[in-house]
Amino acid sequence: MQTMNKKPAKKAWAGAISQPATEFPLTPLPILSGKIPAGLRGTLYRNGPARLKRGNTQMGHWFDGDGAILAVNFHDAGATGIYRYVQTAGYQQETTAGKLLYGNYGTTAPGLIWQKWQKLTKNTANTSVLALPDKLLALWEGGHPHSLDLETLETQGLDNLGGLKTGWFYSAHPKIDAQTKEIFNFGLSLGLNATLNIYKSDWTGRIIQKSQFQLAGIPLIHDFVLAGKYLVFFIPAVRLDILPIIMGTSSYSDSLKWQPDLGTQILVIDRENLSLVSRQETEAWFQWHFANAYVDDHGAVIVDFTRYADFQTNQYLKEVATGETHNIAKNTLTRLVLQPQTGKVKTIETLLDRTGEFPNVPPQNVGQISRYTYMCLFREGTDISQELLNTIARFDHQSQTLTEANLGENRYPCESLTVQDALNHQQSWVLTVVYDGNCHSSEVWIFDSDRLDAEPVCQLALPSVVPHSFHGMWKARA
Repeated sequence: MQTMNKKPAKKAWAGAISQPATEFPLTPLPILSGKIPAGLRGTLYRNGPARLKRGNTQMGHWFDGDGAILAVNFHDAGATGIYRYVQTAGYQQETTAGKLLYGNYGTTAPGLIWQKWQKLTKNTANTSVLALPDKLLALWEGGHPHSLDLETLETQGLDNLGGLKTGWFYSAHPKIDAQTKEIFNFGLSLGLNATLNIYKSDWTGRIIQKSQFQLAGIPLIHDFVLAGKYLVFFIPAVRLDILPIIMGTSSYSDSLKWQPDLGTQILVIDRENLSLVSRQETEAWFQWHFANAYVDDHGAVIVDFTRYADFQTNQYLKEVATGETHNIAKNTLTRLVLQPQTGKVKTIETLLDRTGEFPNVPPQNVGQISRYTYMCLFREGTDISQELLNTIARFDHQSQTLTEANLGENRYPCESLTVQDALNHQQSWVLTVVYDGNCHSSEVWIFDSDRLDAEPVCQLALPSVVPHSFHGMWKARA
């Protein structure tokens, strides 16, 4: 008897994005194991694409899903959670219409050419958050941030932070100096050649200083880094072919071209007056995210980032939206040393030859030397062409050792965030949201930062599945 070739079952991670996420109101979160540390008091905010389908139309890229915010509040009586979609104008219009109306990063707009032109993109507000004293910003790098209520997550509308002009973007990766409370960020404004806009804000988020730099073509710049008295930008060898987008025949994602001959451009900016210190060119690579940077005792700038050999990562992320991936997008945790006054690269070395993403350091160490870098990784033996990141880890720069958590099979963490204990500043906790593909549920896991390879100190159940998110932030209780 001849057997039919069966299509392999989708991997467990696909369950988290198989259906649009379900919101839930403010709800007490049951403790599944352990207990909440007494010095962990505040709110964990997370943002990510929660709806990858509208009507019968599937989004063309993971980046295109409508954003939803998770807030987990830790207080003396326990923990509560709330989860809400950001009520962007595009989200509301498509909800009313019951179908896709807009294109986006990897999705072309429906309709005829003149209809596409009117709705090339919508602000999905789906990438990160910035918790300010009186509001929460939902960030997306292709437009202005949305302002939300810190407690109810009610959307209050677009926010120009007192300085964003029409057509100026505000990146999803602001950097906060823990000592001065200054907030630095950037965004592009588009034309035949893009303009890099750099912003300095006070602790309330209000923009107090701006500068602009002309770029060649339209590059893809997702992140930057604060390094002591400098801001550093790596501009990768990716450029946008705008014509197919205008004609409605291609998405932004498919119109981004890898051009290694362009190399990587490095811009070093003085953080005090936002002036250009140096501009240099070096070999080509691609990066989404930086871990951290600082100035060493000799005046050199040390930059740690996840380095890809090319732009194949974009194809892998495109496939994530379908629930099945096939491409390999390997990277390494890499350290680059440069001379800031000239921008000249002195050395490039691999710190960790493991594929991972979402690298970060404790917030108090941003822009300064940090002993530890935290990140998500693929466990050893994982087929990285078909899986999603499935563990979290801490790299110790002092001992050159890696400590990994053991989450078990079919469990997928989001970006891990380190939180300093309010009662003992020598103690830190690592927080992540885990999708358990074994039972189709989401949980909040809390680890002791010095015992990441031990059992979590606390696990909390969430009322419904929270799809894999991108970035988050901790706001300590005032």
